[in-house]
Amino acid sequence: MISTTRRMLLAAGVAIATLATMPVAALAQQALRFADVTTADAPRSVALVNIFAKELGDGYKFEPFFNSTLFKQGTELVAIQRGNLDMAILPPADLAKQLPEFDILGAAYVVRSPEHLNAIFDSDIGEEFRKIAREKLNVEILAPVYYGARQVNLKGDKKIMKPEDLAGVKLRMPGGESWQFLGKAIGANPVAVDYAETYTALQTGAIDGQDNPLPNDKLMKFYEVTDQIVLTSHNIGFGMFLISTKVFDALPKEEQDRMRSLAKKAFASSTAEYLKQEKELVDFFKAEGLDVYEPDVEAFRTYAQKQYLESSLSKSWPAGLLERINAL
Repeated sequence: MISTTRRMLLAAGVAIATLATMPVAALAQQALRFADVTTADAPRSVALVNIFAKELGDGYKFEPFFNSTLFKQGTELVAIQRGNLDMAILPPADLAKQLPEFDILGAAYVVRSPEHLNAIFDSDIGEEFRKIAREKLNVEILAPVYYGARQVNLKGDKKIMKPEDLAGVKLRMPGGESWQFLGKAIGANPVAVDYAETYTALQTGAIDGQDNPLPNDKLMKFYEVTDQIVLTSHNIGFGMFLISTKVFDALPKEEQDRMRSLAKKAFASSTAEYLKQEKELVDFFKAEGLDVYEPDVEAFRTYAQKQYLESSLSKSWPAGLLERINAL
């Protein structure tokens, strides 16, 4: 009896010692629930799953939900803050609903290219935005996520060469003041429609057009129900890959650094794919029968900048920030 008890105690001791030396990841997986509005086959989604999540390893249970299947577009940030979601890719306009300072990053013609986008987030400006996101929104910005320059995609054959030509055109934009003003800033009449409902809205005539990067137009098959693409490049489409600070702060420093590094690696890969697709898709859309052409981009830029600078939105922009962004 004594020897049996001794063996049991010894076995328990070995088990406890083994547990004490095992890494945390081996004891319990860290769940990471992620939500996005885009499709699972979008370049950013593929990079997220095949690079970021895969290389994070077995210590994490990455659960992606695409096509707004878990949360409706525009509600993801609140879901993170309430603890119902761990990660998301959100555009500046979504953060601007709570922190107007973010609006400048989504304004027309402010961010010029994916290279400029990375330069912003690698600079002191990026650190300032990360700081206020942490302190006021309870989210950590892991990396910017480029997904293409936004172009105007319309029904009908009316030529659009300047902002005034968009007067009265019902242009789908996401909900929220920043998104709606972006549509107005290029001369259109913005109408709030969820991304997943845009195809039907175009098909039924509820809207006259929409604006999205070319890869999105192909993925969502908007070219099936539209007639032309106007290459305004009025906005560099990007989101910020976010994680709840509650989840992030519970990780060891080396895991935090590894997560940031993997995020940058994943989205460098998807950026390259988006740029490749943007070059190829002009010919694709022309072959599908769409008229694809470049308007007077300088006229659009001048008009948009005037709209912003005369608006109440620009009053929320930190003093001197536009000049600092332009200088990069």
